[in-house]
Amino acid sequence: MNAKIAGIGFYVPERIVTNEELTEVMDTTSEWIVERTGIEERRYAEKHKDTTSTMAAEAAKIAIERAGLTAEDIDFIVFATLSPDYYFPGSGVLLQRHLGIKNIGCLDIRTQCTGFIYGISVADQYIKSGMYKNILVVGAELHSAGLDFSTRGRNVTVIFGDGAGAAVLQATEEDKGILTTNLHADGEFAEHLAYFNPGTHGGVFLGDKSDLTYEGEPEFGGMHLTQEMMDKGDIFPHMNGRYVFKHACEKFPAAIKEACEATGHTPDDINMLIPHQANLRISQMIQLGLGIEDERVYNNIQKYGNTTAASIPIALCEAWEKGLIKDGDLVCLAAFGSGFTWGAALIRW
Repeated sequence: MNAKIAGIGFYVPERIVTNEELTEVMDTTSEWIVERTGIEERRYAEKHKDTTSTMAAEAAKIAIERAGLTAEDIDFIVFATLSPDYYFPGSGVLLQRHLGIKNIGCLDIRTQCTGFIYGISVADQYIKSGMYKNILVVGAELHSAGLDFSTRGRNVTVIFGDGAGAAVLQATEEDKGILTTNLHADGEFAEHLAYFNPGTHGGVFLGDKSDLTYEGEPEFGGMHLTQEMMDKGDIFPHMNGRYVFKHACEKFPAAIKEACEATGHTPDDINMLIPHQANLRISQMIQLGLGIEDERVYNNIQKYGNTTAASIPIALCEAWEKGLIKDGDLVCLAAFGSGFTWGAALIRW
């Protein structure tokens, strides 16, 4: 039994935020943003309307309909996000509620940029084992509610956008579907791309402290928030951009090559590469290193920014809707991000 993608869908909020709008709240220029990231605009959720799980529900409804199913046909939900509606419970059960499904299991994945790859891999194994027949895999993010809209936070804030993508993985006896997945992580570098506070570490970090701005003393109860944390911006995402860029350019192609080698293919066989939309410059370097032509790579970070766990399913769905992915095509999905985590999936469409 194989697992095929039977239906895909995506949702992005209506509000378009251009680079020019961000120059009104921080010291930057559109040219600076485009040069470093390739991003021209992104989408922001409407306050008190969109949440991570409601955006996921919109994407999921499209994917389920395109799979020729109803919500009641879904056996299991895998939900990937770094920006859940609540600290707990996870957004998977909220999505289940939005869709009107009862009793099925929901698994939440917190591997950030690689969340959809991890979700696809988990769903693939469940289907191949015969445990489930129709699994909904979702990646959704609402970044705009937790970014630092000031000059201090510009290096991170200009990158991220909101949105959701979904796929229904379905059991099939056809010679198609998920051919292989590979998942990797190296926690040694965790603090180079992280969201520290509020957290339970009490201000003490176990990893590399060389690039951190705050180090306090642990307190009983943990999960405290201090004025110092707020003053230094530790309540916002932290990223060592150059360090992340360097590792991404190494691990991205390694994961893609590993997927090809596992199935007897080469990068030349790939009809469409969908990289996680982290930075257009990273995607271009990967493409150049693997010798893949422009028409065999799909990037849409220019319009949506980095939507983390949602970026691959959004790009995959958009490429399919444009007719760039056809039956029989070899499609490769690949991601690298916080953790550090990275991985790839090779799919016969």
